Amino acid sequence: MNQLQNEVKKIMLPCQLKNNGDFAGNTYLDTFGAGEGRVEIHTGTIDIAIGSVAETEPLKLTECDTTDGEYTDIDGAELAAAIASTKSNKIYAIDLPLAKAHKRFVQVATPHAGSGSAGANMTIIGILTKLDNGPADADARGLEEHIIP
Repeated sequence: MNQLQNEVKKIMLPCQLKNNGDFAGNTYLDTFGAGEGRVEIHTGTIDIAIGSVAETEPLKLTECDTTDGEYTDIDGAELAAAIASTKSNKIYAIDLPLAKAHKRFVQVATPHAGSGSAGANMTIIGILTKLDNGPADADARGLEEHIIP
């Protein structure tokens, strides 16, 4: 099987523009049955900083045993700094070695944008690989449509 067909993607934060506050719709990635994971943060046009909880704090990953429980920080799973207001159209990635002891559900801790004139465009995508059972079709891969010529 083509390795690109043996991964699952999930939108963890739908693409949106935010100015001065928390991004809406932040959700978890269910890591069950995966050997490796990655969380990608995609910025569009931004003129303000983006962080976790506050625009001055680096975006970081948290984990929990249940979808709605108390999430705790994953040691070392954070960006080096908050995303600066000059970092339009960039992709940031945090890898999750799931062979280590991690809890099942992972999310970005409260993505937050500072106050600017235009705001910040961002989306967050979770990717799972080394799956126990490979996805059989586009829907199982988290895709609306998947073309394989």
